[in-house]
Amino acid sequence: MSGLSTGQRVDAVLTGDILAHLETQMASARRMLAVVLEQATAIRQRSVPNIVRLAGALQAEMHRREVIELERNRLMERAGVKLGIGAGDVSIKLLTSVMDDEAAVEVRARTTELRRMLSEIQHEHEVNRALMQQELSFLDHLLRLAGGPGGYSAAGERVTMRKRNLMLRQSVFELEA
Repeated sequence: MSGLSTGQRVDAVLTGDILAHLETQMASARRMLAVVLEQATAIRQRSVPNIVRLAGALQAEMHRREVIELERNRLMERAGVKLGIGAGDVSIKLLTSVMDDEAAVEVRARTTELRRMLSEIQHEHEVNRALMQQELSFLDHLLRLAGGPGGYSAAGERVTMRKRNLMLRQSVFELEA
């Protein structure tokens, strides 16, 4: 209890709630990371049904994370009251000041791991977005080739040769204007 300042005591209930919350956060992050990694595989395999299924799983996990974030806000409000500060000013350092040394070490370790996982999720998600953009560009190219003299518009509509020529002329006029 050496981390406590004068007048502060270990808050075992808040400590337990924070540790449980961090475990919930980490479980959610693990699920999200698994979905994002599986989605990368599906994208590379061009498995549209799996990509769509995993997009739904990702959306569901994002909704769960919104609920988890609300709980986090409530915990920060409780911690702020205990520390005599606003919820937005609660830091890990201040939060661990109302915990015993063992719990404080555990909270810092879980927080570090959670941040690492969230950073990895963000990175993998960005890679997936780039892969999807690349695949969609390739699909667009294939659709144009498959359309023969016509093709398909960006909206997926069949474009005849006459309509394509008209679109081209409009583009040229817009460039000249």
